[in-house]
Amino acid sequence: MTQRKMLMLIVMLLIGAAYFFGLVPIENKTVSNGNVDHTIVFPSDRYPQTAKHIKKAIASGKSAICTIDRDGADENREESLKGIPTKKGYDRDEWPMAMCAEGGTGAHIEYISPSDNRGAGSWISNQLGDFPDGTKVEIVVK
Repeated sequence: MTQRKMLMLIVMLLIGAAYFFGLVPIENKTVSNGNVDHTIVFPSDRYPQTAKHIKKAIASGKSAICTIDRDGADENREESLKGIPTKKGYDRDEWPMAMCAEGGTGAHIEYISPSDNRGAGSWISNQLGDFPDGTKVEIVVK
């Protein structure tokens, strides 16, 4: 085997290992069931409190799919946080998110640190920024 082929093989194995062990978040178009347009993998290592909340909310029956509805975000946030008091030093995190058509009344709410919540919100916004309203995105927490 030539040195060039050996180098290519090593590079391919390293890339495959990075995906296999979850070191590289995967975003792909989901076509298997036709229910979502995109799937994103949420980085639980970067935002552990938000990741824990998302997993807990989904386990309790909340949707893992976000149908983007930016225009409805303010109303959804108002509805989801109605009757949930603020708590000094914490943010009220909601799942499904306010920017999702699935959000609003009945959303799962957790108190989490502002840095985790706002960092996660910024990350999600960057991931979904180019998708138009109506896009269905599955959020997977690893």
